[in-house]
Amino acid sequence: MRLSRADFHSACKSFFKIEFASQDITAFGGLELIRRYLALIQLGRRVQKVFARYDLGGDYRAIDMILVMVVLILAGGRRLDHLNYLCQDPLVKRFCGLLRLPRERSVARWLKRFTHKSLMALVELNSQIVGEAIEQQKLGRLTFDIDGSVITTGASVSWAFRGFNPHHRKNPSYYPILAHLAQTGHILRVKNRPGNVHDSKGALAFLRDLIDDVRIRLGRTLPLEFRMDGAFFQRNIIELLERRRAEYAIKVPFFRWLGLVPVIRERQRWQALREGMGCFEFSLHIAAWEKTLRVVVYRKPVHHETKKNYQLDLFDPDDGYFEYSAVSTNLTLSAGALWDFMAGRGAQEKTFAELKGEWALDVVPTHHYGANSAWQQISILGHNLLRSFQLQTLAIPKPRSRKRTYRFFLQSLKTLRFKLIHQPARLVQPQGYNVLRFSVAPPVQQLIETIEQKLMSAA
Repeated sequence: MRLSRADFHSACKSFFKIEFASQDITAFGGLELIRRYLALIQLGRRVQKVFARYDLGGDYRAIDMILVMVVLILAGGRRLDHLNYLCQDPLVKRFCGLLRLPRERSVARWLKRFTHKSLMALVELNSQIVGEAIEQQKLGRLTFDIDGSVITTGASVSWAFRGFNPHHRKNPSYYPILAHLAQTGHILRVKNRPGNVHDSKGALAFLRDLIDDVRIRLGRTLPLEFRMDGAFFQRNIIELLERRRAEYAIKVPFFRWLGLVPVIRERQRWQALREGMGCFEFSLHIAAWEKTLRVVVYRKPVHHETKKNYQLDLFDPDDGYFEYSAVSTNLTLSAGALWDFMAGRGAQEKTFAELKGEWALDVVPTHHYGANSAWQQISILGHNLLRSFQLQTLAIPKPRSRKRTYRFFLQSLKTLRFKLIHQPARLVQPQGYNVLRFSVAPPVQQLIETIEQKLMSAA
């Protein structure tokens, strides 16, 4: 039956009178389901245990402050003063287990109490969360993408210096290094660094601690794979991975002392790959390292004949129409499979973009280095908790891929805010029972019921 125009339109000839009253209404009804998950994994007990060795002081406990910052970001806030806009929401208070939320200055003072030692409590907490997610999913191998990411800061922020900052070249910055788990998108480890360091600065200790932690938690027989760019092509890093029996694939930079360019110039036969690509494999002996490495060299056609698409430092633009890259590896993959495997590194950029855009990783809340480092750890913790929440309730397995990226279809925080978190609801007490009453579209109702059933079965 065709409807008339009158069935579509509603007359709005006057303005509503605006009034303010205290009511048990929330703008973030979906927080209740995430709160149930955090209770299910006993997050409060975990925080209390890892922080028992560190006295941060203050009127609020560590779990209180952590939940306040996590709920701030879940709701869409990016700065500490955004707490002022959430402080009266009853479900936000319930999520944190507080009658009164701390204000901006209280949270900033608590963050500033962090030292290098007490930051290890947050590192331990993150490691626990990710370790349990790995065990529950029964992953047969772990693939880690190691890389740094630039965070622009203000001019007076402690330990922020000018360095590699492609979009804001003159601004001081931090340059944290992160370990991204390709199969689930968790961040297993993050370490904050000044912005003027090389990408591999501190990477040796970072990798050693990461491998030791994973081996202790998940067993020494679980295969580990590492993917890294050319900044990590260093003798001590490769030897560490070989000693710890970890597999790796690392981009090889075209340094003159490596002698790659003459080998490529002299190459006559290239093994054909897809779309006009070619490759060849050889053993690269590095006399200074006293090592021989397996190296696979790739070339692919340049699609646009403009100067910016040529590698000017490798060949004269008039000499060819290819871009070249090289990968050193101890994996037993074929050249084609190795190319796909390295292409899987691109998935970490999606995770980093979500961390900065939605989880406020790029926010610098104070001028204090320890406080800003703690903020990064809590941002990563919230991201990991939401990933584990999805794996428990919403995640759908993906087909296997040679790129070894996400094994599940996972939704971003931006999507979950729209679908789940930002759903209005009323807190009522019919017959003395606490009830959270939603008035939502049928797809939202189905989503909430599905999550509730999954959490009840997990409990």
